[in-house]
Amino acid sequence: MNLFTGSAQPSLFDDASVDVREPVLMSLNPVYFDLIWAGEKRHEFRRRFLTGQPVRWFVFLTAPVSRLGAVIDLGPAVVDTPQRIADIAEQARAGNGASVFEYVQDLPQAFAIPIQRVVQYPGMPLDQLKVELGSFHPPQGYTRLRNHPELLSICEKVTADSPTREMTVHGH
Repeated sequence: MNLFTGSAQPSLFDDASVDVREPVLMSLNPVYFDLIWAGEKRHEFRRRFLTGQPVRWFVFLTAPVSRLGAVIDLGPAVVDTPQRIADIAEQARAGNGASVFEYVQDLPQAFAIPIQRVVQYPGMPLDQLKVELGSFHPPQGYTRLRNHPELLSICEKVTADSPTREMTVHGH
């Protein structure tokens, strides 16, 4: 199905370069961001998330960094029982399964979202985000940016700069 026209028929305007990933803004602790770069974190684990679609995650790194400055391309989420999600965490990094299970154990289902690519930019610090937007509070969960065009515009502005580093993540 064509995501833009709502039609199963190809459009004359289909373009393989168009990013069909759902843009979201989520916060991330810098410790976990460093684990991605070290090759030790290949999934993002969440209590709730979007299903059945790839996502373009604009990353707000929490304190002490406090900066919007990266994009992570995510594959469609694996949605399964807390134990199965914890098993994915354990396979990726020994010892991580227990903490992920503790995080999601009270839920009927949880989410393991495969990290496909990560790109870091110089970014925009929290104080500048507040000036640009009038106010800004880093999200606790995720924010669908199509519902917040001004915030999406800021995210796109940040990622228009040249990347400082980028990497494709293997081993989903």
